[in-house]
Amino acid sequence: MTRQQDRIEPVGEKDYDEIARVWEASVRATHDFLPESDIERLAPLVRERYLPAVRLFCIRDEAQRIAAFIGLCERHIEMLFVRPDRMGRGLGRQLLLFAVERCGARSVDVNEQNPQAAGFYRHMGFRVAGRSPLDSEGAPFPILHLRLPE
Repeated sequence: MTRQQDRIEPVGEKDYDEIARVWEASVRATHDFLPESDIERLAPLVRERYLPAVRLFCIRDEAQRIAAFIGLCERHIEMLFVRPDRMGRGLGRQLLLFAVERCGARSVDVNEQNPQAAGFYRHMGFRVAGRSPLDSEGAPFPILHLRLPE
């Protein structure tokens, strides 16, 4: 395990409110294709349904605030978000490498309309294995299904 990965720690229910705030700030900074009504609709779902369904890990900043987090289900990355003021510092990369190297993650789904995220995963070795015209909630936001080559 690398020194950077030593900073990665599991998080649980006591951190859900903070994680939900990081999620919302990150979505507002990166998902310009989502209308405000969808962000408002998704926010409680993230807090009440999606976070409890995954294993969560985070990196905290110097003030012990969550700077970035990742959620895993089995070998699938369900979510990876970085607080906007911490973007571009390699935190997403650290969490992704942790998920792949330590947790065996092999797949991730990403909004096709989020080229920055899709490019990040492709740069990290993921390849498009499929595409869905709707997201998991049935909304018209196409999803790319990415996989690491075996």
